[in-house]
Amino acid sequence: MDGLLSTHDLCTNILELTTRTPSMWLKIAPGGWIDSVEDELEMATVRHRPEALELLEAQSKFTKKELQILYRGFKNECPSGVVNEDTFKEIYSQFFPQGDSTTYAHFLFNAFDTDHNGAVSFEDFIRGLSILLRGTVQEKLNWAFNLYDINKDGYITKEEMLDIMKAIYDMMGKCTYPVLKEDAPRQHVETFFQKMDKNKDGVVTIDEFIESCQKDENIMRSMQLFENVI
Repeated sequence: MDGLLSTHDLCTNILELTTRTPSMWLKIAPGGWIDSVEDELEMATVRHRPEALELLEAQSKFTKKELQILYRGFKNECPSGVVNEDTFKEIYSQFFPQGDSTTYAHFLFNAFDTDHNGAVSFEDFIRGLSILLRGTVQEKLNWAFNLYDINKDGYITKEEMLDIMKAIYDMMGKCTYPVLKEDAPRQHVETFFQKMDKNKDGVVTIDEFIESCQKDENIMRSMQLFENVI
């Protein structure tokens, strides 16, 4: 069973897949520091010039040196200074070669692309990463809720959660045990709603989501997985 993920773990630790995103980007980042982001920018023509390092340091929970190495990794993959959805999907697929991560990467891209302009800049990336790695539990859960609330209307519906679940199962491919039944995503959605839809009105609000997650020890452990990754 080496390399396999139980369907129970997949459902219980769903937020771990969200927090796993920043660790993937950090693996891409090459080792070594750069002395100056501005010096690096002079060596290549980029379409997007990032905000001053001092401003990003003030707006995030990263130090200047951490931002420098993150920028080097980001620009290594995205020389133009921004990443579009196709490139984001390409990068994400490297970590799930056994499955199809396209749809889940699409949802994640939309969560990072906060101004919905079809591109994730270094600033967008850092603000999301700062929440996922160094944010409070409340901030992380707010970010995760926004990911699952696909149409951004303030509620998670069964249809939205089913889309997320199907995307996760597609991404995991053959790395689940036992082999998934066709209706497994829908069953997990029902479990999710039984647990989180407190007033049984068919939708999960941000308050219901946060309250339920905070009472779940597995989810709380997942929230702490990558706090010291840098």
